[in-house]
Order: sequence, then C-alpha cells, then structure tokens
Amino acid sequence: MGKSGRDWTQIYAIYGMDEWQTLMFLLIHAFFFSFLSVFFLLYFNPICSIFDSFFPALPAGAPRFIAGFTGSVTAILAVCLLFAACNIFYSSVSLHWDMAQRIVNAVSDWSTVKTALDVGCGRGILLNAVAQQLKKEGSSGRVVGLDRRKTTVSTLRTAGMEGVQEYVTCKEGDARHLPFGDNYFDVVVSAVFLHTVGKEFGHKTAAAAAERMKGLSEVVRVLKPGGVGVVWDLVHVPEYVQRLKELRMEDIGVSERVTAFMVSSHIVSFRKPNQQQLLSFSGEFRVDWRCHGLC
Repeated sequence: MGKSGRDWTQIYAIYGMDEWQTLMFLLIHAFFFSFLSVFFLLYFNPICSIFDSFFPALPAGAPRFIAGFTGSVTAILAVCLLFAACNIFYSSVSLHWDMAQRIVNAVSDWSTVKTALDVGCGRGILLNAVAQQLKKEGSSGRVVGLDRRKTTVSTLRTAGMEGVQEYVTCKEGDARHLPFGDNYFDVVVSAVFLHTVGKEFGHKTAAAAAERMKGLSEVVRVLKPGGVGVVWDLVHVPEYVQRLKELRMEDIGVSERVTAFMVSSHIVSFRKPNQQQLLSFSGEFRVDWRCHGLC
C-alpha cells in the first residue's frame, strides 16, 4: 500500500502504463543476460577449453579469467537491467499515483477552483486525482486533460472507472501552444511531461530547452492571476524555477528529490501574482527598460 491507500495492482488494473515498450525492452535484455550468465556458470570448464583451443598463445589461467570475467559482467548487466525495469514500472504506476496525490495536496484550497488543466494527461492518473478532489469538495468545476496524442477514449474510460467522468474533459493539443485564452484556469498541473516537450531537438540541446520554456510559459499564460501551478518533472526542474523567477511568479517551492524513471525528479509549485501586482511589475519593467535605453 502507498500513501494513496491503493496497491499497484489496483492502479495498474485501471491505468495500465505508458512505458511498456521500454519495460519490455529492459526485461528481454535482462532475461537474455541472465541466461548468458547461468550458461557461463554451468558450462564454465567447456568454455575455458574452447578459449584454450581458439587462443593457444594465451598464458596459463587466462582462459579461466576471461570466462569468469565475461560471466560476471553478464550477471551484473542482468541485475542492472532488471532493477531499471522495476524502477520504470514502479515510477509509471505506484509512484505516479502517489505523486499525483502530492500534487493535489500542494493546492491549499480546492473549494474555489472552477477550472483546472492537466498538461500532458496521458491515461489520466493526475487528471482523475484532480477530478476526485473536485468531487470531494462538492464543486461544480471541471478539469481539462490535454495531451498531444489521441488518448481521449482511454482517458475518459479511466475517468468512468474512477466515477469522475462528469468532471473531466479531454482535448488534443500542443503544450507549446495551449488552445486556451489568457488567465483561463484556476489551477494548472502537469506530471512527468514537460521534459518531453522539444525532444525532437534532442534533450540536451539549447533548442529543446527553449521549447520546454515555451511550454512552461504557456502554463503561466493560461493561469488566472492568483492561480496555482504545480509541475512534477524530471531533471530540468532548476530551469523551470529560474524561468518562473523571470516571470515574477510567487511562492515558488521545490520538493525534495524523488528518483523516478532512474533519474531525479521534483515537484515545483508556484502562484501567479494578482492583476494589480502584474501591472506593477509591467510598469517597473517599462521604467527599467526606458532608463536602460537612456543610459
């Protein structure tokens, strides 16, 4: 059981997982290297004899060393691959669910929330967690799930299984160009999605970083003044914090490190300043720019 009160079998039965291709790749290779290491263990002496016959010039003891070293390496690879597969599965199912609950809890007051957005909703773990919170509050609000893939049918199916379909709407779109007006949502959330924005440029390139910042800026744009944004993502959270500071967001907070999908992850939360503060910041910017131009 996790913090959510659900075990992984219940979560998997509803949501499945999006990373099954990666999981199968890791498991197949883990089993291959496991078989290879067992093969080296069971047939160690014949393998040493084969090395001896093919490489007669090797010094005494070298064939045994080579065979033992190769068998050890294959065993270590099998363990590492199996660990990676387990972490991918855990991150996609149990951890994703638990982090969704933490994201929901990062919003202090849901009673006044009428519109919420989940950017990169996938099969709906976070989307439905938000919808369940709205239902718990007796709210008439709705949460929109946006994804660039055509996942509407599967996402709405999971919402129905959770009993929150009346609170959920799904829409296909690009996080870099959200199909919503300015200052539209009370709450915007996202889980392990923003790091994939711009991946066609390569994860570590300046172009990819610029695309991720576009996505984050869009989150800020559609958020109402006084609204709350909460993002759980991998690796790039320091970039997000820097960008949020540049955009003059308030109450920026970063959670402790959590290992997800074999890398570090954090939750970053923030509040968009109210309209009066935004106008004040805008005025300060114009004054500073004019001063800079005159100086």
